[in-house]
Amino acid sequence: MRFNRSRSRLPIGIQSFRKIREDGYYYVDKTGFALQLVREGTHYFLARPRRFGKSLFVSMLRELFEGRRELFEGLEAHGQWDWTVRYPVVLLSFGRRSFSNPQHIKRTLAAQLHGIERRENLRSPFDSGPERLADLLENLHGQTGRRVVVLVDEYDKPILDTLDEPKMARANRDLLRGLYSVIKDCDDHVQFCFLTGVSKFSKVSLFSGLNNLEDITLDPTFSSICGYAEADLDSVFADRIEGLDRERVREWYNGYGWGAAERVYNPFDVLLLLKRRTFQPWWYETATPSFLIDLLAEKRFPWHQLDGLRASDEILSRFDVGDIAPEALAFQSGYLTILERRDLDDGPTYRLGFPNREVRQSLNRALLATLPGAAGKREAERMRLSEVLRAGDVEGLENRIRSLLAGIPYQWHRQNPMGSFEGWYASLLYAYFASTGAEVQAEESGSLGRADLCVRAFGRVYVFEFKMRERAGAETALGQIRARGYADRYRGRGEPIHLVAVEFSAKTRNVTRFEAELD
Repeated sequence: MRFNRSRSRLPIGIQSFRKIREDGYYYVDKTGFALQLVREGTHYFLARPRRFGKSLFVSMLRELFEGRRELFEGLEAHGQWDWTVRYPVVLLSFGRRSFSNPQHIKRTLAAQLHGIERRENLRSPFDSGPERLADLLENLHGQTGRRVVVLVDEYDKPILDTLDEPKMARANRDLLRGLYSVIKDCDDHVQFCFLTGVSKFSKVSLFSGLNNLEDITLDPTFSSICGYAEADLDSVFADRIEGLDRERVREWYNGYGWGAAERVYNPFDVLLLLKRRTFQPWWYETATPSFLIDLLAEKRFPWHQLDGLRASDEILSRFDVGDIAPEALAFQSGYLTILERRDLDDGPTYRLGFPNREVRQSLNRALLATLPGAAGKREAERMRLSEVLRAGDVEGLENRIRSLLAGIPYQWHRQNPMGSFEGWYASLLYAYFASTGAEVQAEESGSLGRADLCVRAFGRVYVFEFKMRERAGAETALGQIRARGYADRYRGRGEPIHLVAVEFSAKTRNVTRFEAELD
């Protein structure tokens, strides 16, 4: 087989390893990870956000085990794989359709099993998915003399598609639990097993019958098994990346991590950027995280605490129908990532945060959109705020904050008592500033305490302290910023630093005092 070596085609939306290799698309070599998985174990689970290359990796595994040597020419696996051995492969994918109808999952499973049976000249006497899968694994092993490789892509999509209908989600979950338990029951017939998905459902709820899976989601060794590393942009995409501001590319799309120090890029973003040459939230625009936003509202989760929050393994894996921690959903769906890992005596803890500008800006715009009022007016407010920050207009900044708060109807405040607390204003203004693309940090540590909000935008720094008039003590907000050294960490960078003290009132639901000075 001859490959097109021009390497001029970008594999946008292509999940077929064979198509990428045969038609000469760019490919970042992930075959080394496949070799490592095969050498070190047999049953694996990997969770990654949507459009991160999971399906392509599964497709590559299929071609590898089926012995398609010609597709691996020039790749790491080519000279390290025994091409004389070919394994039967059962690949099930649930990423191809929506599962809003209770019959969709059964039809999808039946169609895929039928397709494999027809290809292998087999016929099952069973109708239900679990019995049919067990029969298929046993017969393939007996027919070929080789144990079967089982690959399941987007294992959780039938559940995720129906989370807003818990009864249907539980029914889909229970069906899948029975299906996946077959893999362990038929272990004598299984050579290798690899499941991928977006979310890590609790083992009790979904994997109780498949508890021999090794979860490599947070294994630092496999942190870059999906996504593009910095070195990939310099090598594989060297001819395409030329002319783009690399620091801006990092700011917009880099920053994802799963336990290792190395950060990776979202591949979908990189490919669209290389094609369109413009910086836009390409990945975010493919799906609005409405369920996450609704869950944050339902749990009254403080928006500003998303960036920099601490979580344990237990929190990040607390994911089941009717029991989803907002931070777990935000992390597993790709809106938060691991910024830092600490291994303590009682287990690892993680500091989570937004991976990059695309996610920080886009998600906070979506959060602001949940406020009542015309969408056009909110967008106009955001654009005016951006202009004020660009100009360093502190007086205009006060006007913008007042205008934002004045636009929230009285009736909304009656239903949301959080408006009586500083944290609510911190959350609101965090989202307001972050929606412009500014670098925002809540509760930033200073010499003797934490500032409520720090904003870096257009070469300037704004250090905020908020107080509720009804709870204000003798110390003024501006005096607190000075006395506790909130601006210390920003000094010496050559950026103007504005100290901003804002006092709110629970009665007027707006600013009652605004003071600012240049540090």
